[in-house]
Amino acid sequence: MATGPQLPDMQLSPWLRNMALRNGVFTGVLLSCIFVAWLVVANRVKELESYAEARNLVAGAILVSILAIPVLRFLREPARLFVAGLTAWTLLTATYLVSQLFFRLLESRMGALHVFMLGAVSYGFVAVLNWVFWMCAGVRDQHLAQSRQAAATADRHRTL
Repeated sequence: MATGPQLPDMQLSPWLRNMALRNGVFTGVLLSCIFVAWLVVANRVKELESYAEARNLVAGAILVSILAIPVLRFLREPARLFVAGLTAWTLLTATYLVSQLFFRLLESRMGALHVFMLGAVSYGFVAVLNWVFWMCAGVRDQHLAQSRQAAATADRHRTL
């Protein structure tokens, strides 16, 4: 498997060497920017009020597609998937908390703790399902390999 260009370790701080944290920070910044843009458009641009349903649908679809970045990036590594997802969601929660200062009714919709728990549980659920899937796939592959080996051994004994 080919790897990308490697940077010397001395140039990177420890948290930047962790691919899951880098991916989580990147995803979290994207999520935060989209969330803030969504809030500003929804609350400050009155000309688009008649398109509220379409606006919310498009913004939600963009958020979900960005939320899938850690899942797709760490498809075979559930622990890294969870770390990246939780990092991204923590940044989004911090943005939500700061946004409550400017948009007073936002807290009545959902508290910051609820937002954080929603993301943590969601990414945890996806990571556990991913882990269970890969465990089952590994057991299946091992079983198939043993079955092939047993069949090959039986064929050798028949020919003798």
